Amino acid sequence: MRIAFLGLGHMGLPMARNLAAAGHDVVGYDVFAGARDAAAAAGLRVAGSGPDAVRSASAEIVITMFQSGAQVHGAYRGIDGADGLLEAAAPGTLFVDCSTIAVDEARAAHELAVAAGHRALDAPVSGGVVGAENATLAFMVGGTDEDFELARPILEAMGRRVVHCGAAGLGQAAKVCNNMILAVSQIAVAEAFVLGERLGLSHQALFDVASNASGQCWALTTNCPVPGPVPTSPANRDFQPGFAGALMNKDLGLAEQAVASTGVEARMGMLARDIYRRYAEGDGAGRDFSGIIETIRDAG
Repeated sequence: MRIAFLGLGHMGLPMARNLAAAGHDVVGYDVFAGARDAAAAAGLRVAGSGPDAVRSASAEIVITMFQSGAQVHGAYRGIDGADGLLEAAAPGTLFVDCSTIAVDEARAAHELAVAAGHRALDAPVSGGVVGAENATLAFMVGGTDEDFELARPILEAMGRRVVHCGAAGLGQAAKVCNNMILAVSQIAVAEAFVLGERLGLSHQALFDVASNASGQCWALTTNCPVPGPVPTSPANRDFQPGFAGALMNKDLGLAEQAVASTGVEARMGMLARDIYRRYAEGDGAGRDFSGIIETIRDAG
């Protein structure tokens, strides 16, 4: 298919490369010159603007991978009188937003696209940079059945697991819930390893027990916060992300908005929000979120 891919950062570039490797005709764009240069060096066609990418590709699908809902809305509408992506696209183009933004922002983006004569899905991802590079991402998708089926082979070229979560905005709802679980479990795993250290338990012994018992979880078996038991975890690379603390803090901010709007009592989720907010205010912003174990050690 003919695809315009907007947002060629740490996640977007390998995703776009995987689409091209799967045989799709991809034209990319990023507002940062360095990202455009990296994409060109990787063999992608790069346009001079987002709308130009849509037109150059004669795009059937437009994928966005941005940092905020405001950026998605601005790109769709256009900024300071410039054409937006919606205006540049042919009628009936499918817009797939893979950014992680608020549920209400995703629904508003969907409404903008539909009002302009297009179709839209929200399709945030889980799996981090490693998942993007290896095409093993998980996609959580919101939108109609018809649009989901059209996008499915595109998403499967970038990921291992593609789940239709329901109507517009529900992909983002699933992402918010998933990452709240992840934050709480990563803190719990870190606390357990620090407690084990103080009690004289080796990291390997605790891992061997918990990874095969009721404490088993992704935060332990894939993202283990101590070096050794899982050689590929960020703890073996001085917590080079991975999934940075700043991004976890951002996602928990979205969870906080969702909790406030629904009136849910989410004590553990909001405690994790406070812990990661403080983590992201310091060096943790640029380190993997599993580095929270060092904060827990220092506080004890």
